Amino acid sequence: MTPREPARSAARKPPEAGENGSETPHEAAQDVTGTPSEPGGDGRAITRRAVRVLSANWDGDHTVPSRRLYPHQWSWDSAFITIGNAHWSPGRARSELVTLFGAQWRDGRVPHIVFNPEVPEGSYFPGPAFWDVRAPCGAATSGIVQPPVHAMAAWQVHAADPDPDFLRGIYPRLVAQQEFLRGARSSPEGLLSIVHPWESGMDNSPAWDAPLASVVTGPVAVERRDLAHVSAEERPTDHDYERYTALARAYRDAGYRGLGAFAVEDPLFNAAYGSAEAALAKIATACGLDPRPHRQEAARITVAMIEHLYDDGLFHARDALTGRLLRSGSAAGLTPLILPGLPSEIAGALIGTAVDRFGIERGTLPSLAPDAPEFDPARYWRGPSWINLTWLVWRGLRHRRPDLAALLAGGMVRAVTRSGFREYFDPSTLEGHGCDDFGWSAALVVDVLARRRLASVAATVWQGASASRESGQRSR
Repeated sequence: MTPREPARSAARKPPEAGENGSETPHEAAQDVTGTPSEPGGDGRAITRRAVRVLSANWDGDHTVPSRRLYPHQWSWDSAFITIGNAHWSPGRARSELVTLFGAQWRDGRVPHIVFNPEVPEGSYFPGPAFWDVRAPCGAATSGIVQPPVHAMAAWQVHAADPDPDFLRGIYPRLVAQQEFLRGARSSPEGLLSIVHPWESGMDNSPAWDAPLASVVTGPVAVERRDLAHVSAEERPTDHDYERYTALARAYRDAGYRGLGAFAVEDPLFNAAYGSAEAALAKIATACGLDPRPHRQEAARITVAMIEHLYDDGLFHARDALTGRLLRSGSAAGLTPLILPGLPSEIAGALIGTAVDRFGIERGTLPSLAPDAPEFDPARYWRGPSWINLTWLVWRGLRHRRPDLAALLAGGMVRAVTRSGFREYFDPSTLEGHGCDDFGWSAALVVDVLARRRLASVAATVWQGASASRESGQRSR
């Protein structure tokens, strides 16, 4: 599929406030939240700070996750940022996805990084020279993917600010993304495999330790540009990076085809795929198309995940090369709560695990169960709480256990109130780690606060209507 509208500007100067049809950050924040939302944080003030972060990270047609550490466009970051931007600048939200999908490959894959040609090669490793590939639009990209949360983001933009032309334009691209994953990554059991830990979005999760142990690194030149910005104690190790680089190089040398030495069926990735099919059913309906194939595929992947990845109250990754479950205690095993067709008994068991093992009643979700021997509250995906992972579980709880969802919402707000919009947080102390002014931390807190306000308004309207009905009945 040749991408249309490869919108990628030559100059990456952030626009002045109000450009591209967007509101100024101050005006936007006034509209998103109207009431204090959590003890310890005023909704308006937090939203204003979040919008300032998103505005500072805006690069003309997309948002960088972080100016210093992540200076390019990342795939699932852009999807999460789209969700927050939808509340204050739908134009930017749409541009975020159009720009990303402008770099879609002909086979349908959406690369996990789209490189900005204005950023020096040495600013990030592995950069364009390492990946050595370009999309049909001419943009240099990586060759791997990330969890397909983009259809969900597209639908949320449309729900916030309906634009039928945008929806009709993005729909075939989203379908092509799903078709690539089905065609290139499906196992005989119908599950999708990732070929690199980076494709999971949870790079150094202990879930990958066992399959990574068999990866032969050889002489690998690793350039740790990340350590110029973040403490080594908070990042993956040098040995991790040697294996990441070896896997990426082998996949590149194989023409970005096949599975290679690392092939894992990740519950988060598969849940994102199933959730995308559910969102595509809604998009198809809005476009006057048949939603049934998408609903059927969402149901199929849900059944396959339960049959092959679920055990003992949690979903686990599975090594596709050996068939062995990887019982790490990763919070990725809770994310199937976002699947609309998840049976109530499975959802109930996951919620029990979330409370008993992950302690979400405290309002935070560690990325690894604290009872796991590898748990480290400060090292990347081996224990810290991340806003995006918490948001996914919060989303899955909103209609199943709104009481627990409210606690997670409050925890996200408290984290950014205490430590700013950091990349990740100590789940117990809320101390911030990683880079500052992180895009999806800001964007998803905007979404949480906006939805709390909408829920508050709806409750007020409902209470007023109930009071009117009762008054009318008494007057009779």
